[in-house]
Amino acid sequence: MSDAASELEKLRAELAATKAQLARSNAVVSASEALIAGLKLEIAMLKRDKYGRSAERTARLIDQLELQLEELETAAAEDAIRAEQAAEKTKVAGFERRKPVKKPFPEHLPRERVVVEAPSNCACCGSERIVKMGEDVTDTLEVVPRQWKVVQTVREKFTCRDCEKISQPPAPFHPTPRGWAGPSLLAMIVFEKFGQHQPLNRQADRYAREGVELSLSRLADQVGAVTELLTPLNALIEAHVFAAARLHGDDTTVPLLARGGTKTARLWTYVRDDRTFGGTAPPMVVFRFSRDRGGEHPTGHLKGWQGILQADAYAGYNQLYDPKRVPGPVASALCWAHARRKFFELADAEKNIRKGKNAKEISPIAFEAVKRIDALFEIERDINGKSPAARLEVRQRQSVPLVADLERWLREERALLSKHAKVAKAIDYLLSPKHWSGFTAFLEDGRICLTNNAAERSLRGVALGRKSWLFAGSERGGQRAAAMYSLIGTAKLNGIDPQAWLADVIARISDMPVSRLHELLPWEWDGATQHVKAA
Repeated sequence: MSDAASELEKLRAELAATKAQLARSNAVVSASEALIAGLKLEIAMLKRDKYGRSAERTARLIDQLELQLEELETAAAEDAIRAEQAAEKTKVAGFERRKPVKKPFPEHLPRERVVVEAPSNCACCGSERIVKMGEDVTDTLEVVPRQWKVVQTVREKFTCRDCEKISQPPAPFHPTPRGWAGPSLLAMIVFEKFGQHQPLNRQADRYAREGVELSLSRLADQVGAVTELLTPLNALIEAHVFAAARLHGDDTTVPLLARGGTKTARLWTYVRDDRTFGGTAPPMVVFRFSRDRGGEHPTGHLKGWQGILQADAYAGYNQLYDPKRVPGPVASALCWAHARRKFFELADAEKNIRKGKNAKEISPIAFEAVKRIDALFEIERDINGKSPAARLEVRQRQSVPLVADLERWLREERALLSKHAKVAKAIDYLLSPKHWSGFTAFLEDGRICLTNNAAERSLRGVALGRKSWLFAGSERGGQRAAAMYSLIGTAKLNGIDPQAWLADVIARISDMPVSRLHELLPWEWDGATQHVKAA
């Protein structure tokens, strides 16, 4: 009987060891998968930093990798804990998770030392003659919940014993009329609404959970006041944008609340970014709102402006290209990313497989067209940031033969296709007599970019926001959003914290003379370093 019991105990121990070993193996696999995913994400982000966002699917790929990394890291943490727990119960070696080297926490964050009480006696012999020989420090990142406070400004009154007159310091300045909110709170409200896509009702709910009841009407009142307060700065940014010789233009849909539902309005963007050809002007963006997509809107937005407009082939821009236009016609430069996208959709094998189609259904002509267009993008990556003359010299030497060969090959293939073929429509879009000169304009001017990605990037936040705020409440609401998007977008382009910048601007703009208003522009703002030091 004892032999059977010992055999059973032995089997149980072996089973526990096997389970522990299996848990350790699972932890190793999970950690390896998470490490691989992290390295893939790092490679993708490094490629984006080096080459820019010219690749059609770069942004989507990074989003997918980040989501995959999040899931794998979570699973790896769970498996590591299970492996450690299993190792404690058996003689199996514990699992040590392999992870990339952790970056140190930012130096400007305050440090709070928590010293673990030292022993008073030696743990080995019990002697009291112990001397400190060093210390090990473990850094743990913690967050302090947001703190609200009421600033009470006291103005004491004094009366004169001789003349009986009462004297008192002047009332404190408030950035907005009926000012009950400080600059930092105002900046937080408008940035969360327009920069983080949080509607005011959601903000009010969150503030109430933190113990501060603020009605929707009070918040909306301050948003309108801040928008009006920042109007002069917005006008200054617009003046700088429309002084450019080249602009990126695009538009996107915005649901507009109307009787019986919503209608489709438009938000237009105009981006000045001269960094691609070594320009010294800082990047900036202007947004405009309209109730529809009529061609009169871009015509009105760019009234009096003449230069190069990089945009898609939307017919509404045609009035700008009219030779009879005053002060002169705008030069058209079309986007190769748009042309490539039409071929790419027909050559995307992964998409066909996801839809249950055979990978062989992809168009060989479209696949070859994508390869040829990608060769042009490869050249552009090498000359990005160089002077217009240097860019033009490389294009004349390398890109011109490729474009000529691409045109010849596409025309030969088009002659063999039916007009109803999908790839024929993609070819017609590129080779259309109305479009081809716009697509080849970059071969004659080193300032022109191959794509209009700068404008598309500026609209990405709007596309994300539509899912949160659902619609613009009115035409004035759309114009207000366009003004705030201009300010926040310009701050982001210049690499500064929009909320910190807005807080400083709101506090100072009323006392700033018009002649010095330019000091508050994002690219001249000196508050970024001060903000970090203050933190």
